[in-house]
Amino acid sequence: MGNVSGWQGWGRRERERRAAKKLGDDVMTDMDTPLATPRNIQICEVTCDSFRIMWDMTPEDTARATHFFIDLSRKESRDPNRFKHRDVPTKLVAKAVPLPMAVRGHWFLSPRTEYCVAVQTAVRQPDGDYLVSEWSQVVDFCTGDYAMEHLQQLLDKAKVSAGRLLKFSVFYRNQHPDYFHHVRNECGGVMRPALKDSSGSHGSPINGKLHGVFLSCNTEFDTGLPPKDSPYGPLRFQIPAGHLLNPNISLYFADFYCMYTAYHYVVLVLAPVGSEGDGFCRPRLPMLDLASNPFLTYTAPERPGEEPLFSHASDVILEVLYTEPLHLDQGTVEQISGHHQLMSLTTANAKKDPSCKVCNISVGR
Repeated sequence: MGNVSGWQGWGRRERERRAAKKLGDDVMTDMDTPLATPRNIQICEVTCDSFRIMWDMTPEDTARATHFFIDLSRKESRDPNRFKHRDVPTKLVAKAVPLPMAVRGHWFLSPRTEYCVAVQTAVRQPDGDYLVSEWSQVVDFCTGDYAMEHLQQLLDKAKVSAGRLLKFSVFYRNQHPDYFHHVRNECGGVMRPALKDSSGSHGSPINGKLHGVFLSCNTEFDTGLPPKDSPYGPLRFQIPAGHLLNPNISLYFADFYCMYTAYHYVVLVLAPVGSEGDGFCRPRLPMLDLASNPFLTYTAPERPGEEPLFSHASDVILEVLYTEPLHLDQGTVEQISGHHQLMSLTTANAKKDPSCKVCNISVGR
């Protein structure tokens, strides 16, 4: 009887051992089963500093994946060997979440910049190592411009630097003789709007998209007149301020930046109400009150026969983009009165200082 009981006990223990071994084999097999390569990578809801990403996964991988590996880099610095270490997490390890997954804050993404991204799925094993899939195909995408909320942050910073308002009477544009010769002989005397370059904040919505004629209005403290010297050329086109700044004009804030210097630039847009330029700016840029803003103001006359008053900020350099053509006959072209001109200087495509705490905001540069 005791022998039978012992034999039955051994049989039960053997069955339990085999069952446990089979369960372990099943678990090990499941853990060692390769993960499928992520496919059909999709990027959506792209902003200047964030995006959402999703891809196709098998139901089995969806159930067991514990982490996602994401490799992101600027497209221009793309390295074909970047993914050679298949089983090593690269730039971001994120816990697996339902897709699409929001990606922001992990990198300092720059606005309007081309990136390439690839992903792996992974299962964290008991020993801490990862079972990983092959890298997906590399997908390219481009981040967006500053949204209105970002421009408002930039505007708030610019207001702090604007300084007191000074009176002025003319807008002006300095250029070399060849420029005005071309305008007279090739353009019928019309300064035509040109496409805004990429200088300043990379995320400004007007860069490379809005056409205009750049003008200045800053004056000297002691005379109240435009500076006698100019870095842009010895000839100056001047036009009365009221021709461009009046109740029929919309005024927009477009940018605030510096170029590794102590002084800062504010870019403003003047667009006739209802014009194509006005239509472009209205949903993209903060509109300023003509009579009450810290940069450029128009004050209507109080009595018949009086002239309106025009004022500009004193502690920043204003760059005013007028979105319509300007005929030279609307103003005058004269030699500037300074005895010398400054060396040629241009802000074309100049890069904003990304380290400046005065003019940068908390999103991509």
